[in-house]
Amino acid sequence: MNITRRTITVRELIEGYEEKGPDGVEGIVAFGKRLDVRPPYQREYIYPNKDRDEVIRSVLKGFPINVMYWAKTGEDHYELMDGQQRSISICRYAAENYQNFSIDGCFLTGMAHDSKNFFNWQPQVQEKILDYPLDIYICDGTPDEILSWFRVINIAGMKLTEQELRNTSYTGPWLADAKLFFSKPNCVASNLGKDYVSGSPIRQELLEKVLSWIIDIKGLSLIEDYMSLHQLDSDAEELKQYFRDVIDWVEKTFIVKRVKEMKGVNWGYLYNRFHNQSLDPNALEEKIKKLMADSDVTNKPGIYEYVLNGSEKALSIRVFDANMKREAYERQHGKCAICGHHFAIDEMHADHKKPWSRGGHTVASNCQMLCVECNLKKGNH
Repeated sequence: MNITRRTITVRELIEGYEEKGPDGVEGIVAFGKRLDVRPPYQREYIYPNKDRDEVIRSVLKGFPINVMYWAKTGEDHYELMDGQQRSISICRYAAENYQNFSIDGCFLTGMAHDSKNFFNWQPQVQEKILDYPLDIYICDGTPDEILSWFRVINIAGMKLTEQELRNTSYTGPWLADAKLFFSKPNCVASNLGKDYVSGSPIRQELLEKVLSWIIDIKGLSLIEDYMSLHQLDSDAEELKQYFRDVIDWVEKTFIVKRVKEMKGVNWGYLYNRFHNQSLDPNALEEKIKKLMADSDVTNKPGIYEYVLNGSEKALSIRVFDANMKREAYERQHGKCAICGHHFAIDEMHADHKKPWSRGGHTVASNCQMLCVECNLKKGNH
């Protein structure tokens, strides 16, 4: 892998600047159309206006801005790896036909509320902007080498998520199609699963979640395994259809929508294990209704897993508090309710006399203190 340092001017960067589609959702190019500013692995433009404006102020004052990183993709052709937000800010300010924002120019003019876009400045100020030097490091290497380097440089600013990092190594038609469905503002997947799935589409969290679900049903170990297998596919229809199937199964199986409790449930995990079983939605709803009203159930979203697999761990049943433990300890004179031996209170565990699963509740009268050994034996049986 070769890494070279290069200095270009703002004038060179903005040459041929073009945003394809609204807000550049179909791609952005610059540097004489030789720089892919928004490769498939890059996020949308997410700079707050104050950060965007500070980039321009730094240029106007001649202050240095952070180094940017490009990956070489061909003879004098590149992908922007780090610095997208800064590059787009500069180009949208100075490139012809893209001067879509102004900044407060009073720090140079001394006049309060002096709003300036690029073409309001005097010619000498425009030239100062266009001649401003940008420091670039260019990497020329294999995809794995570039990804490794990317992980090292991704240590400041708005860091890439793990899925954004994965996307750097698996670009192609499959990823482009997957991002259109899972990773754009108001994308199909976000609208389809808004009441059931948490995670930001723009930060690739939604795509990552669905990939983690499908590798589970496919028996793969890593998301990278699935992305590698499908990298050159013409589309991501398998992944898209899988997601539709999950949401459809959720809506047919759980007939009452409780957005607060349902959003963020690991639906793919449940779908993978239970979608082929014959389930009675009405019977499930009756169980869910009772569990929602049970004050001992502290993890309400876990109810959906519990009614399918019976795992009490998913419910986080309320535990006995310190006062309940002390009351039971004194009532038993410090002796284990099973073996009768005496122990210090911190050497004992609070236990339900009547298990929650059989109708017992987490109340003082249902609390007993057991030594560790007896509690483990009781739990095993």
